[in-house]
Amino acid sequence: MEISAQVVKQLREKTGAGMMNCKQALKETNGDINKAIAWLQQKSFVTCNYTRIATEGLISSYIHTGGKVGVLLEVNCETDFVSRSQEFQTLVRDIAMQIAAYANIEYIHVVDIPAEVIAQETEIEIGRDDLANKPDNIKDKIIQGRIEKRLKEMSLMDQPYMRSPAITVEQHIKQAIAKLGENIQVRRFNRFVLGQGIEKPESHFAQEVASQIRSK
Repeated sequence: MEISAQVVKQLREKTGAGMMNCKQALKETNGDINKAIAWLQQKSFVTCNYTRIATEGLISSYIHTGGKVGVLLEVNCETDFVSRSQEFQTLVRDIAMQIAAYANIEYIHVVDIPAEVIAQETEIEIGRDDLANKPDNIKDKIIQGRIEKRLKEMSLMDQPYMRSPAITVEQHIKQAIAKLGENIQVRRFNRFVLGQGIEKPESHFAQEVASQIRSK
């Protein structure tokens, strides 16, 4: 089976293992990335141990231009040495900017979303007018697809990474893990909006932040 360089690169970014070991793992598992990860773990070739405890890191703040949106964010790594590196500090700032840009982001992972929130979103979708005349089996599929999309919109890790929309924030963090050789975890964040709770028109913060990123 021919293994593409892109797949090898993807596996290396996920595991931190060497290129040749990744290629071998993919050949042994017929190109299945998940099985290849398990194969590398069995052979002790994985250098990025995502289970290692991350107790160092940074608490960082980002204030969007104009002072109307702010983010307070904690990202953990394993050592003070990495937390002081330019690569890690840039990563933390980029994540904070991502959170500032997307008003929908409320949770780190989809699994963090409470059951009652999922139930509420489901009720909203069930009541949509455009589903009224559709057969139940089609309606269920549409609702499921919409809910999955909505939950991903609420999850930081599932967002397209602003500097490179072809990958998610989670994939970007995994690339940093592979590069820095340490477990990195987003622990918590708060997004503050000027006048939050007061009814007023919604500004297009995502476009503003994206424009700021492109100008750098």
